[in-house]
Amino acid sequence: MLVIGVTGSIGMGKSATARLFREAGIAVYDADAEVHTLYAGAAVPLIARAFPDVVRDNVVDRSRLGQRVLSDPQALRELESIVHPLVFAAREDFLQAARAAAAPVVVLDIPLLFETGSEHSVDMIIVVSAGAAVQRARVLARPGMTEERFESMLAQQLPDSFKRQRAHFVVSTDRDFAYARRQVHDILRAVAARAAC
Repeated sequence: MLVIGVTGSIGMGKSATARLFREAGIAVYDADAEVHTLYAGAAVPLIARAFPDVVRDNVVDRSRLGQRVLSDPQALRELESIVHPLVFAAREDFLQAARAAAAPVVVLDIPLLFETGSEHSVDMIIVVSAGAAVQRARVLARPGMTEERFESMLAQQLPDSFKRQRAHFVVSTDRDFAYARRQVHDILRAVAARAAC
């Protein structure tokens, strides 16, 4: 089974690109979606112990949690020590199920692929990228986003140039969905050709 890691910095269009792989019939593990699930389930009591003020009605308030950890590296490390093992375990469950189903290819949609050392657990890396101006415009259009928060989030991620240099493929999302879809289909054709060798 070929395991493809899809990653990209905030606002690059990574989630939309992962949806294009799903649309093409590829099973996709979504790390962000898993975190959302954990914040309403298994991670709640652990986070409540570490950050009691960020849990409301037995659900982690992501906005409050973000404010709590974004400017505090020690708090961020503590949060990561809680969440990352749970995310990794869910990812392993996904991979085991895919192997049992004899899936030839799967995609792991992991925003922090390089930052968490997860690049070593995939066979191929796709980096989703867009120009800095496009990225900034997309992120600042999000509800509640500020320049300060955006800059803080960027500071916690490796630069786009670093990721692009380590990619087997780069999907450019500067243009429309049709352009991104063509790139995804080209990658899948290249993957199929490689598997046939």
